[in-house]
Amino acid sequence: MPADSPRILELRRRVQADPSSIAFAQLGEELRRAGGNEEAIEVCRTGLERHPGYLSARVTLGRALIELNRLAEAHHELAIVVEAAPDNLAAIRGLAEIHQREGELREALAYYRRALELARHDPELEETVQRMEKEVAPPAPPEPEVSVEALFDFDRLVEQLGAETPPGVKALDALAASVAAATPARAPEPLADAGTAVADAFTALESGLRDREQSTLPVGAADEPAGERGAAVEVVPEPPASSGNSPEAEALTELEGWLDTLRSQSR
Repeated sequence: MPADSPRILELRRRVQADPSSIAFAQLGEELRRAGGNEEAIEVCRTGLERHPGYLSARVTLGRALIELNRLAEAHHELAIVVEAAPDNLAAIRGLAEIHQREGELREALAYYRRALELARHDPELEETVQRMEKEVAPPAPPEPEVSVEALFDFDRLVEQLGAETPPGVKALDALAASVAAATPARAPEPLADAGTAVADAFTALESGLRDREQSTLPVGAADEPAGERGAAVEVVPEPPASSGNSPEAEALTELEGWLDTLRSQSR
């Protein structure tokens, strides 16, 4: 029971002297603000029996019911107000608070946005809407698991190198299943083992590519001294500058990137 202020005492005297007086609405609001929600509810309900269209008194009734956590009753009263006066800011905010307390965040956000449209640049409402938009936003999709097959596209690599596949690439293609088996759950140790296995195959690939380049030399060039061999190599036609790297070099560069990715994950 709140301490009776002079204002409450005066309003109570007026209502008691004239039960039909609309002063009941002011008395109910003063009681609510002072924490006398039970008496405020009683005063408002008594007065609304005589003045059912007094919307401000019904808002006070709804707010007092919210304070006592009687949310269903409060929702009923405030819904009557919003139906009669769609722009009643106090009732809209009250409905937003009810839905928020009941965990119905999407409905609460809709009412808070509606309130912000009526009270633009209200910092409290703006903060509430921004906070609730983050709470209501759908969760971000989980990041996809990175599989060994995704890191090492062996089929594409073999396709890039063409029909004359060097031995190193064949070794990599054969290693695909064993590398995948060595990394079941991104565990550091198995992943490191997989990185070692692919590194060995990578070395074999480099050797295979060198063997393939060697096969392009003129007959007998491999047996000549280095200086003379260099002259022989120069007669091999160079690809035009506009054609870019050879498929073999591009595949080797791509494989280096894959290997760096695997090594970084194994640390």
